[in-house]
Amino acid sequence: MKGRTAMNKQEKIKILADLVAIRSVNNNEEAVAQYLTTLLGKHSIETELVQYAPHRANLVAEIGTGKPVTVFSGHEDVVDAGGDWDTDPFDLTEQDGKLYGRGACDMKSGVAAMIIAMIELKEAATPINGTIKLLITVGEEVGEYGAEQLTQQGFMENADVLVIGEPTGYRICYAHKGSLDVQIKAKGKIAHSSIPTLGNNAVQNLLDLLTLINNKIQKVDVSDPAIGDFLFNFTVIKGGNQVNSIPGTASVELNARTIDEFNNTDVLKIIKTAIEKLEQQDSKYQFELNILMDLPPVDGDKKNKLVQSGQKIGKQVTNQVIPTFGGTYTTDAAKFLVGKQPTFPFMIFGPGNSSLHSSNEYISTKMYLNFIEIYKKLMLNNQNFA
Repeated sequence: MKGRTAMNKQEKIKILADLVAIRSVNNNEEAVAQYLTTLLGKHSIETELVQYAPHRANLVAEIGTGKPVTVFSGHEDVVDAGGDWDTDPFDLTEQDGKLYGRGACDMKSGVAAMIIAMIELKEAATPINGTIKLLITVGEEVGEYGAEQLTQQGFMENADVLVIGEPTGYRICYAHKGSLDVQIKAKGKIAHSSIPTLGNNAVQNLLDLLTLINNKIQKVDVSDPAIGDFLFNFTVIKGGNQVNSIPGTASVELNARTIDEFNNTDVLKIIKTAIEKLEQQDSKYQFELNILMDLPPVDGDKKNKLVQSGQKIGKQVTNQVIPTFGGTYTTDAAKFLVGKQPTFPFMIFGPGNSSLHSSNEYISTKMYLNFIEIYKKLMLNNQNFA
């Protein structure tokens, strides 16, 4: 592409197809990072691989210099390709203006659009105000490990703006809920069910705890005007292995979707208080609390300059009005924005639709190509965001 300012349509689709072909299902992200390193290297864009674990690596790349520093971010991993597919989920297939494949929507099209935008600006030798930094992460689907690692290692320290390319379609998300995953284990003693006094029923003990927790949680009735209601669900429960034996172990896993009005700390306080109450009440109660994931809610301002620029540029490219919304999910922003002020400019804006995580996941070919242009314009207007 040397000497050219833009890739053609098929070259852009080929990059997305190459990414979809890499089976980065909750792991193996290093293959994505290596592919992107090679691609960017062909266009003289320097990269850095940040190893998370064997076969798992984040990617960092930059063009431009100085301030402001605008971070564009996406993730390399995808969810399992279960379900009934009409096409091979790892062979990008174009049908009726749609590109089908696992990750086509969530979110390899967003990653590819950012990469291509960067390459085309570099090839055109377009003057850039400040620095465009690309942070491509591992483990977003489970735990947001890559974003946490990059933040802890200082890659967000000089950032002035954050754009995450998760699949919103032609809408901009400016705030989203937090997520808390908790596991509680109950320890008892196995005995024959005909002589239960010789045992300690872990299942019953766990049910006693869940009753206390549930009675408190059900009294929580709060909502956030941007992102909606606080949500709480017991999602996995296990205990015992034979019908005529008193169970010696039991466990439960739960998920809370949190908001500022009732956050992760508030939920944990209810759980810990209930555990302490029972354990102090009777020695038969023995519980172990494990926090599996702890992602805070993310605040934002739909009227900040970044969001307004995204709306303006989005309309220029698509000839559509770009509305804003608050998300019920969570993203890498929960880790990237740790320590940042509530007024820090960020938005979630990327190619997508409701097919993410489903069989026959797809992205509109036109939307994918449009977001390349949107990202290019955002990169060129980054001095107007902060």
